[in-house]
Amino acid sequence: MPTAERAPRRVTVVPGGPVLVEGPVELSTPEGETVRSDRFVVAVCACRRSKRFPLCDTSHRKRVRTQTDD
Repeated sequence: MPTAERAPRRVTVVPGGPVLVEGPVELSTPEGETVRSDRFVVAVCACRRSKRFPLCDTSHRKRVRTQTDD
């Protein structure tokens, strides 16, 4: 049975950030869990800081506190 040709998925590696994958996607975690997303673009965590791993929740961003003069 011939296989249907599929367009290649675009994957973008963001320096210091997530890996962006054109969706929909199905991700397999190291623990054997399957995570599905039907979003147009899916941010996959590359730093493992995300509480929603394997999906990115922007935990990789540096938190900068600013002092305010009162």
